[in-house]
Amino acid sequence: MAKTKVLMTGNEAIAQGAIDAGCRFYAGYPITPQNELIAYMAVHLSASGGIFIQAESELAAINMVFGAAAAGERAMTSSSSPGISLKQEGISYMAGAELPGVIVNVMRGGPGLGNISPSQADYFQATRGGGHGDYRCIVLAPSTVQEAYDFMNLGFDLADKYRNPVMVLADGMLGQMAEPLKTQNSKSKTQNYKKPWALTGCKGRKPNIIRSLYLAEGALEGLNLKLQEKYRAVSQKEQRYENTHLEGAEIILVAYGSMARIARSAMRRLREKGRKIGMIRPVTLWPFPINAFSKHLTPNTKYLVVEMSYGQMVEDVRLAVDGKCAVKFFGRAGGGIPTEEEIIRYAENI
Repeated sequence: MAKTKVLMTGNEAIAQGAIDAGCRFYAGYPITPQNELIAYMAVHLSASGGIFIQAESELAAINMVFGAAAAGERAMTSSSSPGISLKQEGISYMAGAELPGVIVNVMRGGPGLGNISPSQADYFQATRGGGHGDYRCIVLAPSTVQEAYDFMNLGFDLADKYRNPVMVLADGMLGQMAEPLKTQNSKSKTQNYKKPWALTGCKGRKPNIIRSLYLAEGALEGLNLKLQEKYRAVSQKEQRYENTHLEGAEIILVAYGSMARIARSAMRRLREKGRKIGMIRPVTLWPFPINAFSKHLTPNTKYLVVEMSYGQMVEDVRLAVDGKCAVKFFGRAGGGIPTEEEIIRYAENI
């Protein structure tokens, strides 16, 4: 089908992207600033032959996704920061049971109930598992409404490929802003992963068992070793990033998501002033794209990490450069958004 250009908010683009990627089950619970997503799903998912459920709670929603994923459906849920916290037990269960699914977090200010302004303070929660046990979610960070749409297809494909939860980490700014984007019926480009492990009624085959409870001695350690092998494969094969003007750069900005848009504008203005400055935008937050840094680790290179938090991704940048470069940080949180002027001023003082 030919692409059609439409005006959508980020929340709507995520929902439409999920539908076009073959999502046929959604369970969620309203919370600002992602309510447009759940409202869009309520109207359009059933029209596409899918099932929409407004669950009684966030806990119920993630466990409904567990059930639909176990049956072999492409399933997803969405929420915003406090709601994602409530889903963590279910996400850990999905990782332990090796179930694919997509979880969308449209981040808001915290901690606690916080406010409804944009934030990036859920980075640790998303990239370090968030729930109990040794597990990882693959984490994608869109920075435009177009990417919000496109990354849903990528997210479902990665979830199915690795039988693992995938988190799409957006924020209130991206969720609420409207931009033109190109949509298409993406069934032709969606990979059709076979799911012989799914619970489909045991028709003429041995029963499938999906579980994360292992009580026999050594059984759970065996599962963990299997999961770690999978995570190593993901880390080697799925690092994604965008590099800009790195050749000869004395300062390299690092930012993701909505913050990358502001940082990129600041970079352009600094380059107009003659400053040798470039930028790395991580697209996958886990696996973190350490390969983006490997060729830019000279003593004269300085990194400036900019986040809508008081310092989370900066820890992964420090691990990536391994002490070979200076790493500076500038951030604001609780709904505060670093401006171009603040980034420029900070960079000029390095």
